[in-house]
Amino acid sequence: MKVLVIGGGGREHAIVWKLAQSSRVDKIYCCPGNAGIAELAECIDLSPDDHEGLVNFAKYEWIDITIVGPEDPLSKGIVDAFQKQGLKIMGPEKTAAEIEASKVYAKEFMKKYNIPTAEYRVFTSYLHAEEYVRMKGAPIVIKADGLAAGKGVIVAQTVDEAIEALRKIMKDRAFGSAGDRVVVEECLTGEEASYLVFTDGETILPMASSQDHKRVFDNDQGPNTGGMGAYSPAPVVSPEIEKKIMDQVMKPAIRGLAKEGRKYKGVLYAGLMIKDEQPYVLEFNCRFGDPETQPLLTRLESDLLEVALAISEERLSSVVLEWKPEASVCVVAASGGYPGKYEKGKPIKGLDRVKELDNVVVFHAGTAYNNGQIVTAGGRVLGVTALGKDIKEARDNAYRAIQMIEFEGMHYRKDIASRALNR
Repeated sequence: MKVLVIGGGGREHAIVWKLAQSSRVDKIYCCPGNAGIAELAECIDLSPDDHEGLVNFAKYEWIDITIVGPEDPLSKGIVDAFQKQGLKIMGPEKTAAEIEASKVYAKEFMKKYNIPTAEYRVFTSYLHAEEYVRMKGAPIVIKADGLAAGKGVIVAQTVDEAIEALRKIMKDRAFGSAGDRVVVEECLTGEEASYLVFTDGETILPMASSQDHKRVFDNDQGPNTGGMGAYSPAPVVSPEIEKKIMDQVMKPAIRGLAKEGRKYKGVLYAGLMIKDEQPYVLEFNCRFGDPETQPLLTRLESDLLEVALAISEERLSSVVLEWKPEASVCVVAASGGYPGKYEKGKPIKGLDRVKELDNVVVFHAGTAYNNGQIVTAGGRVLGVTALGKDIKEARDNAYRAIQMIEFEGMHYRKDIASRALNR
């Protein structure tokens, strides 16, 4: 079979890597891909936004199924464009993807279907939002309504910080039209977890639990990023809490979307805060998380191609997911300055040495080739991912590997998964 993967980050490298293990996959294409993906797939020079070009490519190459990684093409209707031409594709349609594309829609949807989440208010006026923040005090959470590459959520510890966030989003237009509306939200405390499921709109298959590290520096300091590391399983998600997540979050969300005429097919991700043994939804995402996908897919025993086909053909009830008992930890190596401004084109050393290690995979995110050499080409550059018999061993393996890699300005958190060890 021929498979097309849309995207070019660490998540997509993990998807391609997993697909390459399927005995049924003959050829993988990726758009646009990266230097690591190029070792497993043919990278095609098309923009993920060029839906017409991608549809034509899929038809011309007789692609059997397409898997979409990032949220942007999903929110712009790539699934609708493919389905209109009778092409198989895994991911939610545009209306269903709005659960991530609009924070306002997501909050109102959760309120309507009694899905536990933080108290909130929606504002289109900067003055009214500022007035509300001064009245409520801090800590408080400010969210741009639309997509902002994982950087549109600011957890403000002071009122001044919250007002600065409002100014950045609503006045300076840091995220463009994504800041036309803001959600001002109660700041929940507890322990975060990521919970992902596969669904064909009827059947819901939960994935293993995981936990992401959003802040750029150790001890959850500094600004939010796309994610600086992740691990699976997440000990905070006990069997009791997992049942609550399925019963109070995932099932009502999938059923609620169907009720709204937005049948959801693909991966649904809930970013959760676990507080007093109760899960609260911080956000929904309409796709695999990044970097959660890296530890999750290294633990997945089942054939990802079979899962994708079953979702597309609405027969997920015939699939049984199997997971490796080992734990997995991913540590992200980022460019100097990330999540702010950073330079590209820095040569990366040590990748060949890491390839010789057992139970370690380096997933490329922001990488490219320059005269045959792999160089940095993004903020998050690599996701060094390792398996181990438990979280501690997986973590030790990941940090041993990342210390073999170097590029100018490289930085990474030293405390990924430490919370799991301290429980």
